[in-house]
Order: sequence, then C-alpha cells, then structure tokens
Amino acid sequence: MARPSCSSSCAWPCASSSDSRIDALPGTVGTLAAQVKDELTNASYKIANVTQREQKRNATAPYTTSKIQQDATSYYGQVACQAASFGLKALGGQAYLSLVDMRQEGRSYGIYHGQAKGVGTRFWRFWKWPDKERIELTKQRDVIYIHNGDKGYEMTFRGTRPEAARDLAEFLLRRQYSLDQVFRVWLTQPGVQYFYDRVAVAENKPAEQVTIMTPGGLVQTIFLDRNTSLPIAKSFTFRDPETRDRTEELESYDNYHLVQGVNTPLTITRKQNGEMFGQRFITSTVYNSGLADSLFTATPTYDPEAKKP
Repeated sequence: MARPSCSSSCAWPCASSSDSRIDALPGTVGTLAAQVKDELTNASYKIANVTQREQKRNATAPYTTSKIQQDATSYYGQVACQAASFGLKALGGQAYLSLVDMRQEGRSYGIYHGQAKGVGTRFWRFWKWPDKERIELTKQRDVIYIHNGDKGYEMTFRGTRPEAARDLAEFLLRRQYSLDQVFRVWLTQPGVQYFYDRVAVAENKPAEQVTIMTPGGLVQTIFLDRNTSLPIAKSFTFRDPETRDRTEELESYDNYHLVQGVNTPLTITRKQNGEMFGQRFITSTVYNSGLADSLFTATPTYDPEAKKP
C-alpha cells in the first residue's frame, strides 16, 4: 500500500518526515537508528491483556440563573406582593380582616350549558370565621347544610345525616382556596411566594394576574382589577379524585358594594374548565352580628349508608 503523501505545511510528524530525520543523523547513530526503525516496522504485535475499568464522569454543573434573571424574579415577586396587598386594602383592609361572622340572603342558580336550571333557589347563608358555615335553602328553609371544621351535615324532612363524602370533599377544597383563606391565612405565612404573571383580561376587565404559592405547595392565581385592585376572579386546579382528570375551577366576583366598610361582591359565578355551572346573587349582607355557635352544630339521626338489619 502506498504511503499517503504529506504536505509541507503539515504540523504533525509522519513516516516520510521520520525517514528524512533518520537519514540526517550522523555516522553510527544514524545506522543504529535505521536498524531500530526497521525492527519496529517489521515486528509483529499482539494484545497481551485488556483491563476494563469504570470511568468516572463528573455531573454537569447545575444551572445557575444570571444576576439579571435573579433580579427580575425578585422585582416581579415584589410587584406581585404589592398587588396582593393592594387587593387586601381594596377589600377593606383592617375592616375586612376584623370580620368575625356574616349573614347573607339571596338566590342561587345552577347553570347547564350556559342556561339557568329552573327559577333559582332562595338561600340564607351564615358564616363564622374560620371554619363554620350554614346554608338554608328553599322558601321554607327546610334543606340545610352545616359545615363545622372538617365535618358536614345535611338536614331535610328525613332528619340529619352526614354529608356525602364527595360533596364534603368538594366543600373543603373550595374553602381551602377561598378568598378569605388567601387574604387572611396564605399571605401571613412565612415563605409564601408571589409571581407576577402579566397584565391580563379577566371577565372582560383589565387585570393584574398574580399567582400565590404557599410553603405547603398550594397554588392559586388571582386577577385584580387594574383600576380598583378589587379581586375580579381567582382560579386553581385540582385532580378529580375518581377520573384523575385535571380540572380548573374559577370563581369570579362582580357588582361590589361597600357594606360596613367592606367591599362585598353581590354576584359570584363559578366555572369549571371554562364552563359556568353556578351563580349566586346576594340581596342582603350583615357583618359581625354575633352569630351563636349553636347555629353550626348538628347531630346525625340516621345514616343512609348504614346497612339495614
């Protein structure tokens, strides 16, 4: 096989350059060098042993945000925190935080495919911070739901029974993400994080979009009116316990009126995955009227899930 030629500009030694260097050696040294070269060239070689070893590879360096990115995150976190503070102030500030109880009257509607189901249901709602609620339905007020702590009860003409497990779980989930919890609990927790998402449009109104994440991992997005800072809507996502499908629930607030120093929404709408499924119109609100704890107690008289003898 012919040897490849090497250009004069090649920086690496090759066979032709080695021959010329050996020929240039003087006398005996050149002769010995030529003999050694011939022996090495004509010798036969074999692999005597192969040793396999683990090769250690260092992990790639972790990603480190630049100072500009860190500064931007800090800045927009402060903007989001300030927006949330303005939202609390718009609701009434200390007057809002000082609420102990509330009673409301109004009418609620179930919505299906954008249409109200029926003429709506009258309701009377009683609420006491932090975890008590009572709702009386119908004109006769003969269907009652009571929630006290993590317990729920349903009272009808049949008697008092524990609330259905799925209905209770849904109520507790909504309470955990309620505006009261956000402004009175979430914002006071050490380590809570704020994310300023962007300027957005919520319920056809210009809004500041702020996401809040608690140290426990609860995440909720709040839309604050750019003109008044009042909450327009809030949304969170959860997994359906049965289907495991991801569901987004949004609750919007409209028609605010100042009641006893607290800005109170008189229209509340709920949507799931963009489809409206409930709406509540409030006609009367009274705060701090001294509701008795006995309103929120119940003793089951029967259990529909119990097996008959």
